[in-house]
Amino acid sequence: MKTSTKITTIIVIFFIIIATVIVGRTMIGNHFKKKFSKRPPPGIIVTFAKERVFENIISTYGTAIPIQTQSFKVEKYEILKPIKFNQRVKKGEVIADLKNRKIIAKFDGIIGKREFSEDIEVSKSSILVNLEDISLIYCDVDIPEIFVPFIKIGLPVNIKFSGYKNKVYTGEVDSFASRISEDTRSLATRIKMDNSSGEILPGSFLEISIKYDVRESLGIPDTSTIVEGENVFIYKVNDKNKTMKTKIRTGDRYLGFVEVLGGLNVGDKIVAEGTKKVRPNLTIKPVEKK
Repeated sequence: MKTSTKITTIIVIFFIIIATVIVGRTMIGNHFKKKFSKRPPPGIIVTFAKERVFENIISTYGTAIPIQTQSFKVEKYEILKPIKFNQRVKKGEVIADLKNRKIIAKFDGIIGKREFSEDIEVSKSSILVNLEDISLIYCDVDIPEIFVPFIKIGLPVNIKFSGYKNKVYTGEVDSFASRISEDTRSLATRIKMDNSSGEILPGSFLEISIKYDVRESLGIPDTSTIVEGENVFIYKVNDKNKTMKTKIRTGDRYLGFVEVLGGLNVGDKIVAEGTKKVRPNLTIKPVEKK
């Protein structure tokens, strides 16, 4: 075989091998492309934008005060019968039967005793008898002047007492001062709450949360938002289950939800969780959040 013929044969074989490799790689690529293109769309948790209650809170604290209190100084030698302390009495009933008089309850309440301080000589011979009506409790608090425009009579209040840590009592703003204190730059405000159960004793330390600007606004879970600098985005889901990255305007956050002021409408379907798994124009399998 001539040298030129050998060279030609080698070249032809080389190109055949190259062509075979290219065709093989193309077929393999098409196979895997076809295989993976059949993957089902990922399941993504979605929810619907809807109206929710949002509110702002003023947090403060104060001391429980009974609605009515009356005190009587009693000399120990005057007492004819033991006084039944920590007992409820009705208006008109006898609180204490003394030698020269009877102490009569002027209102329904509980009988209590407070002795004088030990450093006072009179304490050896006298006691103070209290009649307290604790069916209603007042709590006087100071509201910083920045919140004064929002304070109104009747605003709802949540109240917590350390004796019952997991219980929340309800009350309302009863009244407030006519001027701001120049010393504290705050507004003296009185809170009123029902205490017919008698669970809160006078003198108890109370945590006060005053609700204001209570409103219904469009809200979405805070897990659905994507913060990029000063902008906030969410993924809308259209009728074909494709995702669209959308910029929204937000307001307050409350109890795990974000108030939406613009960019969404009531009933819009959005990605609720797993936003890092989503990209624009991705087809998903919506899984509705319960």
